[in-house]
Amino acid sequence: MISTILIGLTILFIGVNLYYFFTNKTYKKSYASSALFYKLFFVLLGITIGFAVLYYVLSMNEVVLRIADPTGDPAGDSFLTYLYFSGVTILSVGYGDQVPVGSARFFALIQASIGLLLPTAYFVKAITNSNNKY
Repeated sequence: MISTILIGLTILFIGVNLYYFFTNKTYKKSYASSALFYKLFFVLLGITIGFAVLYYVLSMNEVVLRIADPTGDPAGDSFLTYLYFSGVTILSVGYGDQVPVGSARFFALIQASIGLLLPTAYFVKAITNSNNKY
């Protein structure tokens, strides 16, 4: 019961971070704006931590990470393990040292998609903002 509530709150937190990024704000600087950079950085950091909490909460009910070797042992169950996996997933498609299993596979796919599309949206937004000034 408590894990379901925590999962819902975590998904809400991730959604709020994404909404914050896509709200229409204008900046006075060009596409090299430090404000846009900090916004992207903190949104990615928030999403990374949010997904780490999600994986951690999911691990209370089932194994969500396995070590990618022939034994397939479960990965460590500390929050730092899930934070590492979350960071690697959002910044790349993963190193392959840990493999998500069960319901975590879906969330890892969503997180990898966000990690790919969010910086792209950042650059498109920055270029659009700079073109609107002239």
